[in-house]
Amino acid sequence: MTFPGKARAGLRGGLRLRLVVGFAVVAVVSALTTGALTFREARTGVLQQSQDAVVREFRDSVDARAPGYADRPGQSELDSMVRELAWTHRSQQWRFLATYGDLRAVYGPQDSFDAVSPELQRSVRTRPAAVFQRVRRDGRAYLVVGLPVCYGTSAATAPTPSGLVLYLVVPQKSEQLYVNALVTAIERAMLPALGLAVLLALLVARGVLRPVRALGRAARRMAAGHLDTRLAVSGSDELAGLSRTFNDTAAALEQSVAELRRMEAQARRFAADVSHELRTPLAAMTAVTDVLDERSSRLDDVTGEAVRLVSEETSRLARLVDDLMEISRFDAGAAELALDDIDMVESVRRTLASRGWPDQVTTELPDGPLRARVDPRRLDVVVANLVGNALRHGAPPVTLRLTAGSAQLPEDEWVVITVTDRGPGVPQAALPHIFERFYKASAARTRSESSGLGLAITAENIRLHGGRIRAADRPGGGAVFTVELPRRRGSTAGTTHDQREGGNGA
Repeated sequence: MTFPGKARAGLRGGLRLRLVVGFAVVAVVSALTTGALTFREARTGVLQQSQDAVVREFRDSVDARAPGYADRPGQSELDSMVRELAWTHRSQQWRFLATYGDLRAVYGPQDSFDAVSPELQRSVRTRPAAVFQRVRRDGRAYLVVGLPVCYGTSAATAPTPSGLVLYLVVPQKSEQLYVNALVTAIERAMLPALGLAVLLALLVARGVLRPVRALGRAARRMAAGHLDTRLAVSGSDELAGLSRTFNDTAAALEQSVAELRRMEAQARRFAADVSHELRTPLAAMTAVTDVLDERSSRLDDVTGEAVRLVSEETSRLARLVDDLMEISRFDAGAAELALDDIDMVESVRRTLASRGWPDQVTTELPDGPLRARVDPRRLDVVVANLVGNALRHGAPPVTLRLTAGSAQLPEDEWVVITVTDRGPGVPQAALPHIFERFYKASAARTRSESSGLGLAITAENIRLHGGRIRAADRPGGGAVFTVELPRRRGSTAGTTHDQREGGNGA
């Protein structure tokens, strides 16, 4: 479990950013919605109040003068009507239009009355009541009121249009200024609302992120091996519940890991103790079997075969004990390197010669010396295990190749040892487990002279050097093991062995 620093910063920044953006969006939407509703209601109220006042005052003026209007007014009567109305409302900048049939009278020659739309004129002719309409001309707002003059305005008589229609055009400059001021106020209120939302979001994010960060730090400490890490729990919200769950999980994990470590330590100690205790009787048994081997030729066939079997099994048991002792040192962390600057070419030749393999192994070695700083004894174990594994479970020719570097590795920093054979290779299912202890790639080889620890010990020795080991099947058949060792201890790439590929089992 790892928490890269960049990912942690992105997580904190992302959560904080999402909270701030979320609050800002909610604030903007709320402000816009509230502003829009407020603007609509306020605008409607202002315009409605202004409209009602204008229509009422216009109707009152017309009703007060209607009894004096002629039933069939001429042009002069129409001109007199609009002049009288204009004089009465001279301080209000109202404009009037009177129509009767084809006659038309306006207040002032400059008034074209283009604000009176055809729709309004048709509505006035078909309805006996006042009709109004808001229009906009040249960027300005106007209220246009059309009022038909009717006969029979008493309660007992239905009103009948006389054909005389008076129009009023009122500029709504003050109302427009009020609406503009209202829009400006709403726009100005947006900034404080947004700032308040961001401030609240930061405060909320701080409260939310504090336990999240603490949880992240605790998880990283646990990943680093500090299983006694616990969180301080306060409150009863979801984050507090998460902290309690983390503490319970950490406590259970600490207990489980402690128990596993205790059992693992006991198993290691038991294997080491058993191996150590077996060495003394095995040494005596080996001495006895050596004497029996010398005299086996003088024994009868049955006894001689039994002696040879006892000798082989004793030797195999002795090798198993030695391997177990070596593995226990790796597990206990007691394995150390005795580094020396040696010639790798000469070391490989000595390993093959000491085991009588020069005639069975084809070597491809550099012409000159290839020096590296390694542990000679552990290098001997690595080469012997790989070559012996190929000889036992592969098929000739077995080839050992030693080179300085490779296509991916610089020559002055790495050496590469490759061991190949022409055997049947390794089943694909066995490849991921090839470096595991006591693992054998074939069930048919459950009983062999190998201990099942050879490749595991090889991988551990390479790990101590800071190198890598890979195993794979060759395209043409057989297996290939590749070992990469740094020529100097500081050249390590930090990788032990690659178990994504496999090779021959020990």
